[in-house]
Amino acid sequence: MPNPLRIAFAGTPEFCLPVLDGMINGGFPPVVVLAQPDRPAGRGRGLQASAVKRFSIEHGLPVRQPENLSGEKICAELSEWDLDLMVVVAYGLILPTRVLNIPRHGCWNVHASLLPRWRGAAPIQRAIEAGDDRSGVCIMQMEAGLDTGPVFACRETVISACETGGSLHDRLAQMGAEVLLDCLEGLASGFLGSPLAQDDKLACYARKLEKSEARIDWTQAAEALERKIRAFNPWPVCWTELNGERLRIWKAEIPEITSNAAPGTVTATGPKGIDVATGLGVLRLQEVQRSGGIRMTAQQYLNAHPLPAGT
Repeated sequence: MPNPLRIAFAGTPEFCLPVLDGMINGGFPPVVVLAQPDRPAGRGRGLQASAVKRFSIEHGLPVRQPENLSGEKICAELSEWDLDLMVVVAYGLILPTRVLNIPRHGCWNVHASLLPRWRGAAPIQRAIEAGDDRSGVCIMQMEAGLDTGPVFACRETVISACETGGSLHDRLAQMGAEVLLDCLEGLASGFLGSPLAQDDKLACYARKLEKSEARIDWTQAAEALERKIRAFNPWPVCWTELNGERLRIWKAEIPEITSNAAPGTVTATGPKGIDVATGLGVLRLQEVQRSGGIRMTAQQYLNAHPLPAGT
């Protein structure tokens, strides 16, 4: 059956791909895809196409890459496509009110949190970092405010004690595809209900991740540091300085031991890991990575780089 809706898709990173793939396989392929312009990447800093652009080209979808959406040319093109809807997923560019009003049914955002909690750029990582016990995805009608629009549908998932930013990212991306497809089918059939307004009093902001945040502050509590290590895996990855070089920390746990040592002091080492005193409790490093090296267990690191207690 032909797609009854003329849809534009706007997105850039890997998170978008399950949603875009779900639209294609679910019978709602977009008539055009918007992605951010190619950016310098890698050691050579050569221009690299985004995940959405590469995927779209492989599937024969037309791609546009405007620097922004305020120009007359892109607004005219969007109008000419006679759009019913625009689906936006982690696009990374602001949609002016003029653009939001072009499609007949406006613009929908697939947002990776349980709105109004964690509006903003990094809801997945901030939820883990804060110790939330659940997260989810929402299909939101976009408006001028930052993730403030009414919500058509939500789906929840539990955040486990070993959840990482990467594992939750992958699960929510797939959930987003499923929830969006349900809403698209409802819109196409005329049975989609009205979206529900968010309670602004419950809102909190998920600020963008910065590399500078990844340095471990050992005066913080072990519980907070363990959550942060999981949240920042696989990017930007937490790190500390040891013997004059950067040591990335990929995995850690909280052993049932205490210490009166100064924060940042190695209190013990062994097959289970490297124990480090914090502002409250002890953090056991389990997987680490030297600068320029490979990710390894703490025991593998210790085999080549013994660490006496008191380091």
